[in-house]
Amino acid sequence: MIDIDAARAYYADNDAAHGFDHVLRVWRLAERIGRSEGAQMDIVQAAALLHDLGRTDEQRTGACHAQTSAARARVILAGHPAERVEAACEAIAQHRFRGERGPSTLEAQVLYDADKLDAIGAIGVARAYAIAGLYHQRLWAEVTDEYAQRAPTAGRADLDADEHTPVHEFRFKLVKLADRLYTAAGRQIAKERHQFMAAFFERLEREVRGEV
Repeated sequence: MIDIDAARAYYADNDAAHGFDHVLRVWRLAERIGRSEGAQMDIVQAAALLHDLGRTDEQRTGACHAQTSAARARVILAGHPAERVEAACEAIAQHRFRGERGPSTLEAQVLYDADKLDAIGAIGVARAYAIAGLYHQRLWAEVTDEYAQRAPTAGRADLDADEHTPVHEFRFKLVKLADRLYTAAGRQIAKERHQFMAAFFERLEREVRGEV
């Protein structure tokens, strides 16, 4: 429904963590997972390539990027079979960890898992600190259990909070992702990525405390 070159033009203004490099990584993972799970690949591919269209709007206005992205994708994909466009847009609308709705179709689950896999592992650590730099966050801070155990929707304003750091993001979201994936292929990929990321944040805390 849309190719890489056409999609690329819509991401010129996104930040380092959510730019087109991120989109391509999610697209590659979605291809891998979708083929393994038997998903409808034209829907998966379109959803992956357009899933973060609304990121700039979210940073500027606070609007939910998943919903904004779905609305923009509906316009971009107009002219293709309506049911397949709607399936791709629904997948986009449901891909957010901090959203109200979880993925309700296989294609939505594939996109969700691919997007969350890009938030863990070495890439996940790098992205967390890229965002930290953008928002002038500290490198490390204590995180209470109460903060970490909030419901996902409670974290929507986290990035604008003065106390938020990559460690907060790890405790609130990233450490939970491997257990919240939907597809067998996604969960398999997540195992090593999760172990690497958890080891990094454990090491970081030990260095901050002067233990190593």
